[in-house]
Amino acid sequence: MFKRLLWSLVACVAVALPAFAAGPTYQLAQKYVLGGEGGWDYLTFDGSSRRLFISRGTHVMVVDPLKGTVVGDVPGTGGVHGIAVAPDLNKGFTSDGRDNTSTVFDLTTLKTIAKVKLPGKNADAIIYDPASQRVFTFVAGPQSIVAIDAQNNTMLGTMPIGGRPEFAAVDGRGSLYLNLEDTSQIVAVDTLQAQFKATWSVKPCEEPSGMAIDVRSHRLFIGCSNKLMAVINADTGKVVTTLPIGQGSDAIGFDPGTNLAFSSNGEGTLTVVHEDSPDTYTVVDNASTQAGARTLVVDSGTHNVYLVTAAFNITPTPVPSGQPRRTMIPGSFTLLVMSPK
Repeated sequence: MFKRLLWSLVACVAVALPAFAAGPTYQLAQKYVLGGEGGWDYLTFDGSSRRLFISRGTHVMVVDPLKGTVVGDVPGTGGVHGIAVAPDLNKGFTSDGRDNTSTVFDLTTLKTIAKVKLPGKNADAIIYDPASQRVFTFVAGPQSIVAIDAQNNTMLGTMPIGGRPEFAAVDGRGSLYLNLEDTSQIVAVDTLQAQFKATWSVKPCEEPSGMAIDVRSHRLFIGCSNKLMAVINADTGKVVTTLPIGQGSDAIGFDPGTNLAFSSNGEGTLTVVHEDSPDTYTVVDNASTQAGARTLVVDSGTHNVYLVTAAFNITPTPVPSGQPRRTMIPGSFTLLVMSPK
């Protein structure tokens, strides 16, 4: 009887393991029309305040994503693309691509603390590195990394990168990884010494954009324009594997609590990938979102994924570029809350 019981338990574990490895699927749980003016780019979630920061062209919209309410605003951020939060310093930093500045604001009051002048033009993505207490933003002209002292709100210097920068990730141990879109490469940077460590090809990934990291397994997840998610060993630069995702991915997220990586696809899907092991991955879902929802951020506390989009008028008359003209319908800007089933 003991042997039969033992084999029964083994059988139960054998059946349960694939179900666990598969991971949860996702569904649209809430849809909040936020309205407001301006386009959008990156989203940032501050787990300490439970606030969602959304770039809106000339300002940053601050939202309670569980209630779907606008709770504040950071004005005067001309051409803002991204927001970095430093909870240990109670500060936020923006990349103001048109103003060529980084706006420093208080995370509690949302009041502007300082404006850091950035060299070059068109600052895009921005990220905070807690290991060095530095903020890094990435400018298009000239193509370079700009380092900011997050404690003193001063620019420290620049590093040329030789490629068009997209999004980045940090491991919390003094390493930063940055996608170079036009060369299909990533660069690894020592944030404490402010020097390059390596440059790696991510082929067959083309035009890498979004990036996230699993700091435990030291794996990078990269969204590619050719409908692939590339998984990279962050120690060696080796491409571990690639997985199919939807069209128009512009952001990647990772939830360490569920070992799930996400790709927000502009076609209107959310690709969900489970990390079965550091070298084995499974696509577990392609959940329906809404067309245009190309950027996301993960709330690892609730395991929700937040995306934004809007409704558009499409003018059929071709413009000189040959593409139909798309204009956002006023008041239609919307937050999508995707939750595990």
